[in-house]
Amino acid sequence: MASGRKDFLSQHAPENYVAGLGRGATGFTTRSDLGPAREGPTPEQIQAALQQRARTLGAPEPTAYGGSREKGGKEEEKEEDDERFQDPDNETGLFAYGQFDQEDDEADRVYREVDEKMDRRRKARRLVTPPLRSRQSVHGPSPVVWTEYRLESFATYREIREQQEREDYERQNPKIQQQFADVKRTLAAVSEEDWANLPEVGDLTGKNRRQKQNLRQRFYAVPDSVIAGARDSAQFDTTIAEDGTQTEASEEDGSMTNFADIGAARDKVLKVRLDQAALGSSADTASGSATNIDPKGYLTSLTQSELKAGEVEVGDIKRVRVLLESVTKTNPKHAPGWIALARLEELAGRIVTARNIIAKGCELCPKSEDAWLENIRVNEGHNAKVIAANAIKNNDRSTRLWTEAMKLETDTRAKKNVLRQAILHIPQSVQIWKEAVNLEEDPADARLLLAKAVEMIPLSVELWLALARLETPENAQKVLNAARKAVPASHEIWIAAARLQEQMGTFERVNVMRRAIQSLVRENAMLKREEWIAEAERCEEEGAILTCGAIIRETLGWGLDEDDDRKDVWMDDAKSSIARGKYETARAIYAYALRVFVNRRSIWLAAADLERHHGSKEALWQVLEKAVEACPQSEEIWLQLAKEKWQAGEVDDARRVLGRAFNQNPNNEDIWLAAVKLEADANQTDQARELLATARREAGTDRVWIKSVAFERQLGNIDDALDLVNQGLQLYPKADKLWMMKGQIYEAQNKFPQAREAYGTGTRACSKSIALWLLASRLEEKAGAVVRARSVLDRARLAVPKSAELWTESVRVERRANNLAQAKVLMARALQEVPTSGLLWSESIWHLEPRAQRKARSLEAIKKVDNDPILFITVARIFWGERRLEKAMTWFEKAIVADSDYGDGWAWYYKFLMQHGTEEKRSDVISKCMSTEPKHGEVWQSIAKDPAHAHKSTEDVLKLVAETVN
Repeated sequence: MASGRKDFLSQHAPENYVAGLGRGATGFTTRSDLGPAREGPTPEQIQAALQQRARTLGAPEPTAYGGSREKGGKEEEKEEDDERFQDPDNETGLFAYGQFDQEDDEADRVYREVDEKMDRRRKARRLVTPPLRSRQSVHGPSPVVWTEYRLESFATYREIREQQEREDYERQNPKIQQQFADVKRTLAAVSEEDWANLPEVGDLTGKNRRQKQNLRQRFYAVPDSVIAGARDSAQFDTTIAEDGTQTEASEEDGSMTNFADIGAARDKVLKVRLDQAALGSSADTASGSATNIDPKGYLTSLTQSELKAGEVEVGDIKRVRVLLESVTKTNPKHAPGWIALARLEELAGRIVTARNIIAKGCELCPKSEDAWLENIRVNEGHNAKVIAANAIKNNDRSTRLWTEAMKLETDTRAKKNVLRQAILHIPQSVQIWKEAVNLEEDPADARLLLAKAVEMIPLSVELWLALARLETPENAQKVLNAARKAVPASHEIWIAAARLQEQMGTFERVNVMRRAIQSLVRENAMLKREEWIAEAERCEEEGAILTCGAIIRETLGWGLDEDDDRKDVWMDDAKSSIARGKYETARAIYAYALRVFVNRRSIWLAAADLERHHGSKEALWQVLEKAVEACPQSEEIWLQLAKEKWQAGEVDDARRVLGRAFNQNPNNEDIWLAAVKLEADANQTDQARELLATARREAGTDRVWIKSVAFERQLGNIDDALDLVNQGLQLYPKADKLWMMKGQIYEAQNKFPQAREAYGTGTRACSKSIALWLLASRLEEKAGAVVRARSVLDRARLAVPKSAELWTESVRVERRANNLAQAKVLMARALQEVPTSGLLWSESIWHLEPRAQRKARSLEAIKKVDNDPILFITVARIFWGERRLEKAMTWFEKAIVADSDYGDGWAWYYKFLMQHGTEEKRSDVISKCMSTEPKHGEVWQSIAKDPAHAHKSTEDVLKLVAETVN
């Protein structure tokens, strides 16, 4: 049999083999070596090689390089074997291993292979060895047999020992199947009847129980098919209740089913979500939505939490009682522990025990005010005065205990006696003096007490101010001067002095606030600018208007440098004061800002707006007159002044204002057009036409030409209007409004070809004009060419992508053609293109969704569209249809606040109030709409810009739009 083992010369060298090491050769390198030198043998390898060479030669083993340990070898061996120098925790000799290396691993592997080979040989021998009893003689086993038996026994000793260890381990650590082996064997005797009678095993983990609980918590809307199936499963008698609701009674159990309630319950979740959407998280009540916390809901939840706190379980009380008793025993001088334990017993209904506990607490903690106050509260009406007396004996300088003792008295004289005793013990307590003064009914007695109080406590600003309020103006001035000397760092005293000067009518004589600021700066007691504004608002609230203005005038610029953005800061301060209803403070802020920034148009406009909404007409005129003097180049301020004069009926004054505006701003188109409007409203047609002609010559813009055409159309001069349109288009071919006017003139004359040509030419010249595309489409639809209308809108959407108005018109064309399927397809595409358009969502909800799905779709739309008035109007109309009038009104107001320039929102709200509002509310809406003067809205613009309604007021247009919207 050929062996796979290689011959000696073909085998790999042993690990760490170094040629010539046995004869003392070592590796070395020279400078001529190109590569790195090979590492030489370690000292241990050299020592082992030398010992091997010595044994081969029969020489004694060396102890070092070339040395011998023949002498002293026994002593060294004895020294190594000496037990005195051995560490019992460190083995020596054969077992004193150092760090293992590859040679040790190689040796272990060789020994392991030898052991495995010997085991295989022993196993093979046992297989071929016959049994012992077959090889015995009559007189016992022969010596040969016995020898073989012993060899076999020695060979199997290791297996027997390993088997025994394995059995011992399994006996000490049995498996589960081994533990129940006997029980499993007995199952063979169980009969089929016993198997059938075995009980069901319980769910010990609680998994199924949790799943059932989760299933119970899920609520599903019951489909109408299920209700109909339940109705048809048995015989029901349909009746009409007295209130008009339809009910069905079952003949089996007599139960009643109210399907109206079922339908209402199905919409409850959607109503709640819409209500939550109405309460915006970021807006405030001034903007038409609620604050972050619903006051009613918060109070309701607070009441529920209090009820839950009152329904404490007995087990909880016992556990807390044990803890608090441990606290009081561990630290009996800790008053809060006694108070908590007494309140726990009071909560548990054991009032006597609570009194005993708090009494013991007061005994152990006699210096604790809280413990005595709790004792007085628990024993109120029952020895409370005695307890208060004992409390004061232990704490005679406690203001709270003296005040509580005073409150326990019912007679005024007794109260005064208690407070007098308190003053004797605590003469420096401001609270005691205040209580004593409040008990005095005679102002003279109160004045005497306060005089004594400020003498005892000269640093109390509150007492000084109270004394000044009780004195006459002359004496009050003396009191305030004394107070100012006693407390020079108090700004309250200076403000009180300024208010006293205003009350006496000598405010203009002495600038008290300027002296106050100088004094406070010297004392380093100057307040922040925001705190001074708060003080000014407090003075305004109390009626001190002059003091309010003086505070703002002297302190508004405090802490601000010239390089700071002071204008924006002051504008924000004024807006904040207006939002808080402090209009005088805002006026003072604007006045100060205008003294610093005289020529800032934005500040003048803000001041005028304040007077327009919260001031008088004369104050507004005065502000605007000062504004045009400061900003003569601002046509907006001139126009506002002229408009205010004209609305007040002062037409001649308005003309003079416009004349002054012409002198300051020649050839300004806004002033020209304002003059034209003024003359047209005054029925001065010829003057208006001349002004327009002059404006076209001197300030010729497309807007002037558009106003000229509109003016002639309003007068009914169609030919002149058409002539002006053609002239204007030659000058301004990109003016889309001129093309629209030309098409509308031909359309009004039923000249559809000419109108189609005008709209077509206009769309080619002004391809981005959405209104022009809409007019062209509606002309085709009006002419009965629905296909051409679709084509126009398709081209329009290509020219103006992502236009909600064009998509909405496309849907409406299909809807008016009774093609609802195509309308829904177009709506789906439109919502993909413009998902945040309130106009598209409103069209989809109101015209393409069934009534039952409108609320769900509106909720989905609110989540995707942010603050859109058209969508808010749709939600309000849904609530209106459900007769939820308060919710409808909330959403109508929310729409108006979101965009006050949207005229259709005002019209819908007015229409709602015409049915469900009061006359006062309708008048308020009309006045607000007239002050706002909305300009936009789909229906609003179509009516307001109609030449037939040219001279109608905002109120008239509002009523016309309210009658038109549907």
